[in-house]
Amino acid sequence: MDIIEKLKILSEDSQYDLACACGTNKEDRRKRGPDNRWLYPVTLPQGGYSVLLKTLLSNACANDCKYCPLRSESNVRRCSLKPEEIANIFLEYLQKRKVFGLFLSSAVINNPDYTMEKINAVASLLRYKHNFRGYIHLKIIPGASDAAIENTLSLASSVSLNIETPGKKHFDLLSNKKDYINDIIRPIKLLGKLTGKDNKISRVKCTTQFIVGASDETDSEIIKYMFGLYHRLNFKRIYFSAYQKGLGAQDIPGERLSPSNDLAPFMREHRLYQTDFLIRRYGFTEKDIIPDKNGNLRLDKDPKEIWADNHPEYYPVRINTSDKEALLKVPGLGPDTVRMILKVRRDRRIINMGDLGIKGKRLAKIENYAILE
Repeated sequence: MDIIEKLKILSEDSQYDLACACGTNKEDRRKRGPDNRWLYPVTLPQGGYSVLLKTLLSNACANDCKYCPLRSESNVRRCSLKPEEIANIFLEYLQKRKVFGLFLSSAVINNPDYTMEKINAVASLLRYKHNFRGYIHLKIIPGASDAAIENTLSLASSVSLNIETPGKKHFDLLSNKKDYINDIIRPIKLLGKLTGKDNKISRVKCTTQFIVGASDETDSEIIKYMFGLYHRLNFKRIYFSAYQKGLGAQDIPGERLSPSNDLAPFMREHRLYQTDFLIRRYGFTEKDIIPDKNGNLRLDKDPKEIWADNHPEYYPVRINTSDKEALLKVPGLGPDTVRMILKVRRDRRIINMGDLGIKGKRLAKIENYAILE
């Protein structure tokens, strides 16, 4: 295969990893395809739009993660690119102003540190040979040594190491080769330590990703880990990828326990993103997130609305007189709408929520918890 053909394969295979800084506008966000699977926009040789050039260095993986279509025993077309090839391809895209930065990951070639050496070599070429000072997101390979991780942090703008599941017992159902404690938790803790507020490399942002529904974890277990990652380990973002039945092996919980409703895994992913937003933007605590009796978020109602139903003493909120904090507690009102309300209120009284562009189901939800007084 030539370089362009390899890049096509490797950039398409990078779609399964979300733990990067994508999603800056409507054109590069994920879209649901006609078969209800998510489409992940990346920059491909044959066309297409993305903020980052997002690709794998190689898809020839030595690991056996059962949820991953690229696992060692799967039948996919394997290929690899050399560090010099990736650097040159990226610079070409950058010169054409198709991208502003690079997201580089890889399957595990031989062993974690060998793979990290190749990933870091790409960044070294861009930083030191070509004097690129822009955005580079590098993947930390599970099992990488402390020295390899420190080298990555010296080169990257941001890094990610996917936690995959909330705990060893769930991960052990998905892989026989990787050691959850040593290969994932150890480097995640190291990242938290090295990028802490008082460290010289605190500028590097750390992110991670859960594969939701591949194992038998509950949402409560994921949420508990989320608070630890944010508040104890200083991670900046957590991403969630709904396991899509049929992408992995047939002998894992994600295949056996998958609900008959094909949209349910994506709604579960959506509820976790809503919870993540409440934690990061609203200051919700762990006790503010109320799961069902099985430890999962309800699919029929968002977590903010569930909190509101359990705290009737806060309602109704008065749109024309309540403060910002009270308005943010209204289901259906987000930070942007609250800012608009506060701005309009400085000039006049709000008589109709429709004047703010709020209508339909969202308006009906707001009216359950707020009044125009």
